[in-house]
Amino acid sequence: MTDRIENLLKGAIDLHCHSGPSVMPRRLNHVEAIKEGEAAGLRAILFKDHYYSVTPVAALLDEIMPGKVKLLSGVPLNNTTGGLNPYAVEHGFKLGARLVWMPTFSAANHIRHSHRKQFLPTKEKMLDPTMLTVIDERGALKDEVKQILDQIAEYDAVLSAGHLHISEIWPLFREAKERGVTRLLVNHPSFLIDANHADLGELASMGAYLEHSCCMWAGVQGKNYTAEGLKGLIEAGGVPNTIIGSDLGQVGNPTPVEGLRYVIQMLIDLEYDDDDIRRLIGTNAATLMGLETAEAEEQTSRASAVA
Repeated sequence: MTDRIENLLKGAIDLHCHSGPSVMPRRLNHVEAIKEGEAAGLRAILFKDHYYSVTPVAALLDEIMPGKVKLLSGVPLNNTTGGLNPYAVEHGFKLGARLVWMPTFSAANHIRHSHRKQFLPTKEKMLDPTMLTVIDERGALKDEVKQILDQIAEYDAVLSAGHLHISEIWPLFREAKERGVTRLLVNHPSFLIDANHADLGELASMGAYLEHSCCMWAGVQGKNYTAEGLKGLIEAGGVPNTIIGSDLGQVGNPTPVEGLRYVIQMLIDLEYDDDDIRRLIGTNAATLMGLETAEAEEQTSRASAVA
């Protein structure tokens, strides 16, 4: 069974790697995450930090230690990047960002959920976040959000709903599709987002991908989540629209690859076949990120340079 897991890991893509440096406690840094991914045969890793865009760091690492793992990142629209800031988005895209996260730790929804327990704790006390939302007091999408959606459409990038509430995601995604955004992602929809199974089905029908986090099952809070619960989430959105990301790298949790191994075993125990497991941990993520198109363009560019 171990050989089967290791074979399935080859070509997998982790769209939710929380390595460091970070103001949040991390178990491993970006270089260590790359080396772990290479050893396991991962195809790509997307670095996510809630406080800064890892995009320039990923570009530097790709330059000084080129390997077989594609390095990806995006722009988080939190207080530390200016909130709903089109300038940060433009800068990220110019450096090669492939994804924009709507507010996460600064989202009004996230802050409301933190009234009893602080989610995403930092190593040292930070300024209290200012609550961000994509809609105004009348429920309409804010103008700066519309501008950001136009930028995402222009660069054919991925729009992540971040930690917005499901009630905010509906108008956001509707407007995004009207403005030409084709790549939609909802991270851990059953955690913080408050999406139910019916919501997952509706989001999938809009073409959105639903990413479920290994940390929910393999991490310190795994006792609260069951294999049958994971199966229910996958069935609600459907295998073609579901992605498994690690959402790992925190101190006290397994490493990203360890988390992927754990959930792959769960999927095997749930009797998913290899084709479906590969879609869940790799193929769907590649489609969302447009990796085939990007890699073909890179090969063409390299061939032209040689000629």
